[in-house]
Amino acid sequence: MIIEVSDLHKSFGKNEVLAGIDCSVDESEVVCVIGPSGSGKSTLLRCLNLLEEITSGEVVIDGSSLTDRRIRIDDVRAEIGMVFQQFNLFPHKTVIENIMLAPMKVRDLNRESARARGKALLEKVGLAEKENAYPGSLSGGQQQRVAIARALAMEPKIMLFDEPTSSLDPELVGEVLAVMKDLAQEGMTMVVVTHEMGFAREVGDRVLFLDGGVLVEQGPPEKIFDDPQEERTRAFLNKVL
Repeated sequence: MIIEVSDLHKSFGKNEVLAGIDCSVDESEVVCVIGPSGSGKSTLLRCLNLLEEITSGEVVIDGSSLTDRRIRIDDVRAEIGMVFQQFNLFPHKTVIENIMLAPMKVRDLNRESARARGKALLEKVGLAEKENAYPGSLSGGQQQRVAIARALAMEPKIMLFDEPTSSLDPELVGEVLAVMKDLAQEGMTMVVVTHEMGFAREVGDRVLFLDGGVLVEQGPPEKIFDDPQEERTRAFLNKVL
């Protein structure tokens, strides 16, 4: 297992957002996290690289416990790529400069190697011709694909996606999901918080259903979507499918 979560609790003040989550992710597995808004999906994802401090419980990433005071969290984060709802690209830097920045600063890659890696990744996400464009000139779908390329430039072991298509116009969603499908087929370990049930069914190896900060049910997509065991799962899927 490359990710192990044990009895994870997260509170903001008196508001408990995660109420004892236990789950794990195997290497090369694609796990999709679904559930209603406010169920704790994004908070769970942010706890996996300590963007949110854990209230109690344990998260182990590739053998390193995030609650161990001795670990260097930046070293762990360097192995985890994260793609957010908003693209968070630097508007004053070109597409290729956005992708080159982290490998040069964190991995000490020289400019020539970083540029070569950036070009290859832009090719991978179908944006080779946009390397010298600025983010403001790109569509939302193109910006999100650049954000994925930027995360991949660090050559992470794990990719986390926090509703990567939720801020996109419907006609742009497909181009981002296509890139994610390719990554899954290449064996990238992925945890994807998503409202795209078709993607979860087609690409996910396992689906987790969260509601009220609790992991209500998990299993293979066909089990969750076609034969859910819990009433809360059935009620949610009846609304969204």
